[in-house]
Amino acid sequence: MEKKAEKYVAYVSTYTMGDDHGIKIYDVDMENGRFIEKDQVKITNSSYVTISHNQKFLYSITDTGVESYKINHHTGELAVINHASIHGMRGCYLSTDYQDEFLFVAGYHDGKLTVLRLHEDGGIGEITDEVFHKGLGSIAERNFRPHISCVKMTRDNKYLLAADLGMDHVNVYRFNSGTGKVKLIDVIRSDIESAPRHVKFTKDGKFLYIVHELKNIIDVYSYQEIKGNPEFEEIQTVSTLNDYHAGGSAACALNFSSDDNYLISSNAGDNSVVVYKVDHETGELEKKLCLPISGDYPKDANFFPDMRHIVSLNHESNTMTFFTVDIDKGLLVMKGKEIPVDKPNCVIFQKLDEKAD
Repeated sequence: MEKKAEKYVAYVSTYTMGDDHGIKIYDVDMENGRFIEKDQVKITNSSYVTISHNQKFLYSITDTGVESYKINHHTGELAVINHASIHGMRGCYLSTDYQDEFLFVAGYHDGKLTVLRLHEDGGIGEITDEVFHKGLGSIAERNFRPHISCVKMTRDNKYLLAADLGMDHVNVYRFNSGTGKVKLIDVIRSDIESAPRHVKFTKDGKFLYIVHELKNIIDVYSYQEIKGNPEFEEIQTVSTLNDYHAGGSAACALNFSSDDNYLISSNAGDNSVVVYKVDHETGELEKKLCLPISGDYPKDANFFPDMRHIVSLNHESNTMTFFTVDIDKGLLVMKGKEIPVDKPNCVIFQKLDEKAD
């Protein structure tokens, strides 16, 4: 009996300029490497979305805080659960802990980290902690105050990392999974004027990758806990650009392939995507390709789940572009016409389950 092909949807979060439907939902045409428009969700400035680790719920940034949705596993459609305020300016990034008991929100505009409790039904509860980053960034004319750009837990669910691109460092907080409180215990310092933007861990939790917006580099660290404290050791720095690039570029995305063997990033200005092979023994990255994406300002780029195609979200040209990828040969081949979408910012794939309740 022939195995039934797996089905996926893609969620694309956008900034809403005149259109108040900030989340677009697409059926994923895996064979042809394309998206087919399916549905949209009414929400303002859904600049970033994340899916809970149990795959049941989607959480989104919005102008007035955060919103939660139940995912229909037959269709991928979203049903709103509730909304919660973060008592601050609009966030730019959010993620959950690995038990799906807390939601973390990064505040770019006010440098604020917010922790909220999550309920079993996916709803967002009360704020359990709020921390304002303090200090003066290294580029005073650009950053007069801290700008938290990403918040992510270590895979052992013990420490919360908050990347601050205004301060050129990543704060490491010990996380109390009972109270939802955080306590600063370490700082991972980046190069001056590098602007750490996003952080990702390998699935085994042993290696950390930090992409830097202004220096167009990825720093690689090993991670382990020693005597009850986190230890991060830098092991590599790689460029997100080709050697011949002249400058004026900003690194954006950071995503793993579904098998964790490849890491993809994108470069605004250069308008390219870069793909690395991950050495799971050493954590080191080997650049496999860096090629143009036929759009302007790729804010996010990601592999399709089958890893045969790549999608690029081009924020300034208001498009998504699609490519067939041959990593071994270092090739990207454009797949069909661009798809228009206003101010796209983030894309996540979600597997559907026809047997789900």
